Amino acid sequence: MENLTKETFKSKVFDFETHKEWKFEGDKPCIIDFYADWCGPCKMVAPVLEELSKEYDGKVDIYKVDTEVEKELSAVFGIRSIPSILFVPKDAQPQMAAGALPKAAFEKAIEDVLGVKQ
Repeated sequence: MENLTKETFKSKVFDFETHKEWKFEGDKPCIIDFYADWCGPCKMVAPVLEELSKEYDGKVDIYKVDTEVEKELSAVFGIRSIPSILFVPKDAQPQMAAGALPKAAFEKAIEDVLGVKQ
């Protein structure tokens, strides 16, 4: 799992300063966890994402964005509550889910939204 800054986000996910319309920069689907260190539910999601990053290694990239540090990224996506999880398929619009999802919900979204089977 990798923590994204504004600059790495623009090169790996979406260059929102260049493109108005969604244009994914990555080479495989990804999940982005918008979190903060003080957020209890975020701490519950972290180990689940850790497991998923191992299980889907090479198929799905998993990124984290610290909303306290990367306020501009949070604003671009209208993050109001955390954790907010952005599921980004390779060739379709991203979908946002709010709250601490259980592992089964992540697996379903990876299959349904990202189109990736384990």
